Amino acid sequence: MNERLKIVSLTANVDMALEIAKTIGVEVLPTEVSHYADGEISFTGKKSFRGDNVYIIQSTCRPVNERLMELLLCIDACKRASAKSITCVIPYFGYSRQDRKAKPRQPISAKLVADMLETAGADRIVSSDLHASQISGFFNIPVDDVSPVILFYRYFKDLKIEGDIVCVSPDHGGLVRTSKLAEKLNAPLAIIDKRRPEPNKAEILSIVGDVKDKTCIIVDDIVDTAGTLVIAVEKLIELGAKKVYAAVTHGVLSLDAVDKINNSHLEKLVITDSIPLREEIKTDKIDVISLVPLFAKIIVSLDEGKSLYETHQDFISEVMKG
Repeated sequence: MNERLKIVSLTANVDMALEIAKTIGVEVLPTEVSHYADGEISFTGKKSFRGDNVYIIQSTCRPVNERLMELLLCIDACKRASAKSITCVIPYFGYSRQDRKAKPRQPISAKLVADMLETAGADRIVSSDLHASQISGFFNIPVDDVSPVILFYRYFKDLKIEGDIVCVSPDHGGLVRTSKLAEKLNAPLAIIDKRRPEPNKAEILSIVGDVKDKTCIIVDDIVDTAGTLVIAVEKLIELGAKKVYAAVTHGVLSLDAVDKINNSHLEKLVITDSIPLREEIKTDKIDVISLVPLFAKIIVSLDEGKSLYETHQDFISEVMKG
């Protein structure tokens, strides 16, 4: 292992960073994140970064602005301490939903965050299931957007679901993501035709596809307040679906999202650990899949200058065999 490979953990994904470091066979560098009385954030590295390939593990999840500021300060600290390279491993990329001007006089916030990360000194971004593929183009540095679909495939394969399965896209924009899982499971597709009059609110107009007497798997990248998800679940049950599962990469789970899920007909919500599941909202209806093995392989491949495409394909082969 390259002794110049260094893992830095900020406050969002401490357990994930420790597991990644353990898998790779390195230690997490000691750092300190503190706050002044007025909320101003301070970052200090406790060991040298000079000449190192630094991998910073940090989702920009709740509290989003604090996590983002921690990341920016850490990047700047590494740059000023003469790190050889700075790679930001951002399992969940906050502000990714604001990837376009949906209305007049709105910012493109995802682009602004990309500019901030670059200006701070990031050399590369590794993320998982970005809300929109064009976000990669907001950066002028390499961006690796890792898909967790193979992990969802393994979960549902191990579940041994009886009868027919149909993979359901929550909207037209999510069709590519849903198609990947459908292809792996050899299942047909259905699409929910919905309208979103305002953030976190949705109206379902119709469902395109046959769901009657089938087990449905809703595939999405983000579950926030779970309002849209629960409405979709109830609509699928109303149309004759036997059971409904959901495979969602990022479990934001704001407000009363878990209460909605617990009180719905949803069998299971399967999420990744891109955002740590808070202890107070854990429930039997939510299962968490770890991204650690995938991120660990990617970090090693980056450090050794190997093809990430080939690394990802090898990982897919390993998971399908396992």
